[in-house]
Amino acid sequence: MQPPPSLCGRALVALVLACGLSRIWGEERGFPPARATPLLQTAEIMTPPTKTLWPKGSNASLARSLAPAEVPKGERTAGSPPRTISPPPCQGPIEIKETFKYINTVVSCLVFVLGIIGNSTLLRIIYKNKCMRNGPNILIASLALGDLLHIVIDIPINVYKLLAEDWPFGAEMCKLVPFIQKASVGITVLSLCALSIDRYRAVASWSRIKGIGVPKWTAVEIVLIWVVSVVLAVPEAIGFDMITMDYKGSYLRICLLHPVQKTAFMQFYKTAKDWWLFSFYFCLPLAITAFFYTLMTCEMLRKKSGMQIALNDHLKQRREVAKTVFCLVLVFALCWLPLHLSRILKLTLYNQNDPNRCELLSFLLVLDYIGINMASLNSCINPIALYLVSKRFKNCFKSCLCCWCQSFEEKQSLEEKQSCLKFKANDHGYDNFRSSNKYSSS
Repeated sequence: MQPPPSLCGRALVALVLACGLSRIWGEERGFPPARATPLLQTAEIMTPPTKTLWPKGSNASLARSLAPAEVPKGERTAGSPPRTISPPPCQGPIEIKETFKYINTVVSCLVFVLGIIGNSTLLRIIYKNKCMRNGPNILIASLALGDLLHIVIDIPINVYKLLAEDWPFGAEMCKLVPFIQKASVGITVLSLCALSIDRYRAVASWSRIKGIGVPKWTAVEIVLIWVVSVVLAVPEAIGFDMITMDYKGSYLRICLLHPVQKTAFMQFYKTAKDWWLFSFYFCLPLAITAFFYTLMTCEMLRKKSGMQIALNDHLKQRREVAKTVFCLVLVFALCWLPLHLSRILKLTLYNQNDPNRCELLSFLLVLDYIGINMASLNSCINPIALYLVSKRFKNCFKSCLCCWCQSFEEKQSLEEKQSCLKFKANDHGYDNFRSSNKYSSS
């Protein structure tokens, strides 16, 4: 039975909006895009990230009414591209619960609050304390600044896009948000790689004394990290675009990675994006950390017997910093593994011609939501990891937070006590001056 036109129209709008939402918020999760509308010119309808329950037969009728019909080989005109048969409809209903939307909103709000407090406190600690201004801590500050940019700009817009249907921020913000998101991830990845290399250099050169200040090589590293991260994020700004869709006399604006790219490089980037993200933004920091930490362990075992006793305290400090860096890399791996796993499973297991694909698609969509939340959590969990692992950062966090949490009354009472002590000191000095004058006159 053919569903009413209003139902088909609403379903179509929900699917296309879901496509735009998944592209911008899930960093193009890779679920099958929509073939239903000629405006997008893509391959298959995408499952919406909201609760959608298709009646039996409605999915098939919708696909038949919107997809182009199969043309026999004898009736094709010369030079016309062959039309493929539309994928078979799902055997059962596709149901994505509304609960995921609220879970994502709550998690994003928590990440926003904790991330701003933690990363700003971390930057304040390194800026205020001269003893904390060394090479590794400056790299950690660079990492915290990248996370802070992602939290302040990306998370509020992503929450709004999840709850709303329209994209009101314009084409500039449509390109800026994924650009900042990818640049932030690049800063995190390259900073972790630089920290791992720095820890190996520190352990390999035992005679190198830990100083205060930013070494020149560390400053060059930070500049290179930010420049490379920005350059690698440029394709995101080029590929993302805003599409306007006409629906019942009103125009809906959608922000997504455009299905049809203008250049051959961008078309290749769109095709190989998931494998590129998995290899460079996930496997690279893990491989570099494993390689240099293996070298560092061998170096420590080789030089342990001939090491001077006077360097034991210095060695303990370096071991603590190495343990902190390893903890940051481990947290990064745990936070980003679900999202990359969702992408790889989709690329390897998903088959759009399988009638039972909707069960796998629902599972991948749930896994993708978990991955997005975990990846966002990485932006605020680094200060917490530093607090738990490093004693120096823990003491600095305590002193900084206690200083911020001190109430106005306590400050006022402290100022009054200081003024009273100052007055008593002045009064005591005046009495001593009078007594000295008295004795001198006598």
